[in-house]
Amino acid sequence: MQTIKSILTSSVQAIAELSDSAQLDCELLLCFVLQKNRTHLHSWPDKELSKDNLIQFTTLLQRRIKGEPIAHILGERGFWSLNLDVTPDTLIPRPDTERLVELANDIIPDNAQWKILDLGTGTGAIALSLAKENPNCFITATDQSTAALNIAKQNAEKNQISNIEFIHSDWFSEIENKNFDIIVSNPPYIKDNDPHLKQGDVRFEPLSALTSGADGLNDIRIIIKDSLKHLTKNGVILIEHGYEQADDVCDLLSSSNFTNVSDFKDDNNNPRVAIGYVQ
Repeated sequence: MQTIKSILTSSVQAIAELSDSAQLDCELLLCFVLQKNRTHLHSWPDKELSKDNLIQFTTLLQRRIKGEPIAHILGERGFWSLNLDVTPDTLIPRPDTERLVELANDIIPDNAQWKILDLGTGTGAIALSLAKENPNCFITATDQSTAALNIAKQNAEKNQISNIEFIHSDWFSEIENKNFDIIVSNPPYIKDNDPHLKQGDVRFEPLSALTSGADGLNDIRIIIKDSLKHLTKNGVILIEHGYEQADDVCDLLSSSNFTNVSDFKDDNNNPRVAIGYVQ
């Protein structure tokens, strides 16, 4: 019989070359099968797996070996303080995006009753994290994908978050008469022909949530231009972008008359979030 320790050792070796987080991937799969947390795995390494557990784990591992993202296999992903349902209809929430949430929380005053707009909400990761951290604020979350909005609504219910509304909208198309104190977005920003689109988890994610023109900035241009019509005086915009796009995005903000434009790095020390203010 296989023990927790032995199955983890062999499975990590099996996916070591295709995953940068092989140990974590295998532990998450085994936790899912055993319905235990990771502490259990390390506390009981010599515990034997039942035949059914071993078969189930092997089946899931084979899906990972074929490249399927862990989030899709498990149907969920942790983000900020939330546990979010994930499907192939949405972008998989990533740790880099937590930097945007952190910066927004630093800007929003304590007990503020701000109106917040999250453009392209996907799973609702950003919007729901801000809604939970700022219960006196009201969040509007939009997406052009009905399927994605349904997942975001599901995640709101799952995490018992109610200070939020969801609108089916292509960026600002359905919110013409609304103004906001802060606008946040993690829009598509990968170049159409970027070779990374054929690698890793992004192969399984919706292309519409990833790519944005020859330079990856088409959607960011729209967001920056149209956000001026929807931000209150002293309003602020935060946009996630690719690690090579900081200067371009900051230039777009400055040329659109945003002030105090700056850019912030993520935990991997890569430029990640651009910020601009309206006077």
